[in-house]
Amino acid sequence: MENRADIRALTLQQLQDFFIAQGDKKYRAQQVYDWLWKHAATQFESMNNLSKPQIEMLQKHFVINNVTVETKQVSNDRTIKNAFKLYDGNVVEGVLIPTETRMTACVSSQVGCSLTCKFCATGKLDRVRNLNADEIFDQVAIIKQQAETHYQMPLSNIVYMGMGEPLLNYANVLKSIAHITSQQGLNMAPKRITVSTAGIAKMIHKLGDDQVKFNLALSLHAANDKKRDQIMPINEHNNLEVLKTALQYFYNKTRNAITLEYIVFNNFNDSLEDAHQLWTFSKAVPCKINLIEYNPIDGGSFINAVEDRMYAFQQFLLQKGLIVNMRRSRGKDIDAACGQLANKSLKN
Repeated sequence: MENRADIRALTLQQLQDFFIAQGDKKYRAQQVYDWLWKHAATQFESMNNLSKPQIEMLQKHFVINNVTVETKQVSNDRTIKNAFKLYDGNVVEGVLIPTETRMTACVSSQVGCSLTCKFCATGKLDRVRNLNADEIFDQVAIIKQQAETHYQMPLSNIVYMGMGEPLLNYANVLKSIAHITSQQGLNMAPKRITVSTAGIAKMIHKLGDDQVKFNLALSLHAANDKKRDQIMPINEHNNLEVLKTALQYFYNKTRNAITLEYIVFNNFNDSLEDAHQLWTFSKAVPCKINLIEYNPIDGGSFINAVEDRMYAFQQFLLQKGLIVNMRRSRGKDIDAACGQLANKSLKN
């Protein structure tokens, strides 16, 4: 029994080959595949169009390494944070962010993170491993169910902005999106999905080569190499000029507009000179800008910019003709806001 394979690691063709080898019908594979990806089944027993011997045969050969909710917290603003337990005992976090018009799932792609960004709680953790595609898929399926159950609204958007750097888990991230967007899966539109990166230029080029249909967001946070080096060590090998070239390549290949994410820190990157540098960088590709409130973390040395400076910063960019959104924190009281995942519940 210990050698049972993870059934969701199999392609439909491999599943068809299995059933044929067992002397069963080829179409059984499609039935099981639908249960796994369209209905997000977590137990073979729930596959009620299979016979008992067929279910027992699946149980003999396979496991479903499904994600479970270890703890769930609901914020005063209705945000729901989940601690998701993986089959091997590791834990990641994922968040349902509700507004009046949309339900957004924020999901993790790695256990921990290797990038050590100075403002992010997850960056204080070691990277343990990448998530499998089905583990990312499960987060979305669970949060989708929460949106429908708690708020009677369908899941409308997905952001890969939880724990980890998605582009350092490239294959599994793209495979998870394939299942989420497939008609044989959750059938969500790729344009409803945004993958956020701290700036892995080589992998941004690869996204362009693969001509992905989903949206790309760059966690920029400073449009000045000296400042970005201080808060994001990755910038030392993926500086702004290199990133600019990568974004241009991505846009030319996909024609997808890009989002620049910019956390505004008090007396660090919140001056009009900083805004001017951001505007200059933004001219590289069609983009919109999300200005984000900073959310405190344990041991952090930053504080959020004061309201007047954030407003002046935004107005400068708006007057330059840019699309600028001010992202207010959600779920801060349960450490579910941007940069806070793993702040308390996952510390060693």
